[in-house]
Amino acid sequence: MITTEEILGLFPSFDRPLAETIAQHASLQRFREGTTLIRTGQQIRSILLITAGLVKLSREEEDGGEFFMYYLQPGQACALSLMCTAKDQRSEVTAVATEDTEALAIPVALMDTLMREHRRWYVYVLETYRSRFGELLNTIDQIAFRNMDQRLLFYLKKQQEVSGTARLSLSNTAIAKELNSSREVISRLMKQLAEKGYITQHKGYTEILKLPG
Repeated sequence: MITTEEILGLFPSFDRPLAETIAQHASLQRFREGTTLIRTGQQIRSILLITAGLVKLSREEEDGGEFFMYYLQPGQACALSLMCTAKDQRSEVTAVATEDTEALAIPVALMDTLMREHRRWYVYVLETYRSRFGELLNTIDQIAFRNMDQRLLFYLKKQQEVSGTARLSLSNTAIAKELNSSREVISRLMKQLAEKGYITQHKGYTEILKLPG
């Protein structure tokens, strides 16, 4: 159960009528780290508004790899899920909690009412589209026009930004999977970063010292 006041605190762009409607119809769900919130091809039955934690969005590729898209942080919703519900389509992405996460689950059946009766929700959805589109363009730019060493730096900076810590609990294997590379290539590049004094690698985590740029 979540109160109207708590919703207003988490989503300052909402007005009271919108927050009251969401509080009445939404349920608060909790997900442990590593839990898959939604899979590619799954029917979307609710829109999740992240209230705590961190969620990674990725798209599965035909060869079994994954294409990292963006993270969802508190106060955010998945733009692609919003688009799928508007078109009554199944999910085109996989969402995984990268740390313990809480989210408000708003029934899909409520979407039309929110769009029709609450202008603040309409604006929130448009802003969600805009911000996620910008992140996707940035990610695509890194993939299409950058070398792997540049992509790795971008990835590490993004990880530090969204996690809020310089200690990243990521293995070279996990990084290689997200960057669609091999563990050997990533291990070599991480070693080079360590030799330059940008990072230090420990058992179980990497510590960011000072990344270039």
